[in-house]
Formats: sequence, C-alpha cells, structure tokens
Amino acid sequence: MSSTGPLVKQLHAKMQAAFDPTSLEIINESHLHAGHQPGFNGEGESHIRVRMVAAHFNGKSRVQIHREINQICAEEIAAGLHALAIDVKGTE
Repeated sequence: MSSTGPLVKQLHAKMQAAFDPTSLEIINESHLHAGHQPGFNGEGESHIRVRMVAAHFNGKSRVQIHREINQICAEEIAAGLHALAIDVKGTE
C-alpha cells in the first residue's frame, strides 16, 4: 500500500479477502487530480488505482474482472469514490 488512508486500508482488506492476490497495491492518486474540478485540491481519497495479480482472474475477460472489482467496491463508490482505475491480471 502506498498510502495508508482509511479508504485505501478498507479496499486493500476487501481485495485481499475476495481475491487472495499474489500481488496487490491500492494507490491513492487523488493528489494527481488537484484542480481538475472547481474546488478540488487533491486531498482525500477520491481517486484510487487497484493493481493486482491473482489466480482468481485466470481465464476471465476484462469486463468480468472489472465487474467483480466494481461489485466489491460498490459501497465505496456509493459513498463518493469518484474514480477507480483497475490494472488487474491473472497469473497465467
């Protein structure tokens, strides 16, 4: 984990439990988006990137993988997570 905010920790725990990845990074990229919207200074945890490698994703399409991850993050998205970048692959 490159950031230790509460959302990053929460998503890390959820992804670890759901997918048992061999590699997992949850990265807060909010600071990279400062100024992109009026009044947004880049603070907080509104823009998150998930980087993960897990056997769970072997044989699944990109659409299937994104749907699974979005389902895991549904609560956070509903609570205001603005952007979720997904860089995920299987182990094959």
